Amino acid sequence: MKQLLSSWPTPLEPAPRLAERIGLRPDDLWIKRDDLTGLGGGGNKVRKLEHTVAAALDDGATTLITTGAAQSNHARLTAAAARRVGLDAVLVLRGDHAAVSSGNVSLDRLLGARLVWAGDEPLDVVAARVADELTAAGQRPGLIPFGGTSVVGARGYVDCALELREQAPDLVHVVVAVGSGGTMAGLVAELGAHTVLGVDTGAMTDPGARITELVEQLRPGSGELRLRTDQVGPGYGVLTAAARTALEDAARTEGLVLDPVYTAKALAGLTAAVAEGAIRPGERTVLVHTGGLPGLFGHAIAAELASL
Repeated sequence: MKQLLSSWPTPLEPAPRLAERIGLRPDDLWIKRDDLTGLGGGGNKVRKLEHTVAAALDDGATTLITTGAAQSNHARLTAAAARRVGLDAVLVLRGDHAAVSSGNVSLDRLLGARLVWAGDEPLDVVAARVADELTAAGQRPGLIPFGGTSVVGARGYVDCALELREQAPDLVHVVVAVGSGGTMAGLVAELGAHTVLGVDTGAMTDPGARITELVEQLRPGSGELRLRTDQVGPGYGVLTAAARTALEDAARTEGLVLDPVYTAKALAGLTAAVAEGAIRPGERTVLVHTGGLPGLFGHAIAAELASL
C-alpha cells in the first residue's frame, strides 16, 4: 500500500566529467536524481513517506509526528507530506530553537509544522509525550519513525532499486549515503549486498546492525553488507576535507549541488573506493543523490562560501 507523493521514476543522469575527476571512465558514473522528488523541496525521504504515510492514514491518523536533527530533511518532508494529504504535523527536533533559524527549519515553518525542541532529552521520549498530549486533545497521532526508517519505509527503496534495474540493467555498483539506514536496506534487499556500497555519515552508532536487521525482514539472505565507515570524520554533520572536495568536484564538473551531511560524504566514499580499486574503470556505477539541499543553507559552510 502506497500514498502517491511524487512522480516516478526519477531521472538517471550521466556525469562524465565527474567520473574522470575521480578516476573512472566518462560513461561509468551516473547519478540517480532522488533529489528531484518534487514534494517539499525533494529528497529520498519521499519514497519512504509514500509507505509510512499510507500506513498512518490507514490507521486513521489526524496528525503526523516525527523526530530528527534540527536540519532534518526527513522532518521537512514529513511536514510536506502531511500537508499533501490534509493532515497536521509536529516535528520533534534535537536541540534548542534559539540556535537554528535557517535551512530546513525555515521550510518547516513555511509548511506550518509545529516545532517541538527536545533540548537534551531523548527524541523518542519527547515524541511519546507529544503523542499523549494530542490523544488527550481528541486527535489521533501517527508516529513516523526517525528518518522514515522501518521495514515499511524501506520498501520505498525497493521501489527505487526496481527503477534502477530498468534504467541501468548493466549496473555494477550503487553508492549511497547511510543515515538511519532504510535507504540502503531497501536497495540491498532488491539488488543484493554485493551491488550496494553504503557510506556511513555518523547518524547512528551501529548502522550495520540496523541495516542488516531491516534487510533480513525484507529479503533474508541478501549477503554481507558493503559499508564504509571511514568518511564520518569528527562526527555527524561535520564537513570533512574529503567531503568538501567532493562538494566542489560535483559542483564544478557537473553543476551538481550535493549536501554537506550526506551526499558529499557518499561521493567522498565513492572516490576513496575508486582510489583503492574497489570500484574500477569500466564498471557502471550509480551514485544515489538523496537530496538535502535546504540543509546546506543551515550549515556553517553556507556562510563560509558566501564570504569567499
